Amino acid sequence: MYDAAELIGSALRAVRDRDGPFLMQNNVDASASFLVGGQIAGERPRLFLVYPEGNFIETTDDTPFFQIGEHKYGKPILDRVVKPDTSLADARKAMLLSMDSTLRSNLSVGMPLDLAIIVKDECRVSSLQRIEDQDPDFQAMSAAWSNALRDAFQTIEI
Repeated sequence: MYDAAELIGSALRAVRDRDGPFLMQNNVDASASFLVGGQIAGERPRLFLVYPEGNFIETTDDTPFFQIGEHKYGKPILDRVVKPDTSLADARKAMLLSMDSTLRSNLSVGMPLDLAIIVKDECRVSSLQRIEDQDPDFQAMSAAWSNALRDAFQTIEI
């Protein structure tokens, strides 16, 4: 997995070196970040964040997840909830609530959402789900989250 992250980083640098000056002349931002994750049979799952410059970092116990794109609205939920021992079901819920907060607060982020889950030691995508704008389960979760936040807000005394 480390070699895969390194290969993608090298490819990003090569494209930037080859095409960057032309793209900049035409006001095109061709930067990209990648999440590179998976598992090789017999090894532990690994996840890397590859930056546009080609360098990368790996998850740790202190940073058990990465998020690319717009994150200022949803990341606080992940920071408070997701730990290395978080169950897959709770991590899925935290991710969906994080995206719900981002969708609600940032007009430049929209549906659909694509959710892929890779279960440890299965070495394949175990679940792939597209969540559309009118998904009833997502709407119910969003409403429940809004109600829970309002209720929690009312109970806090200053």
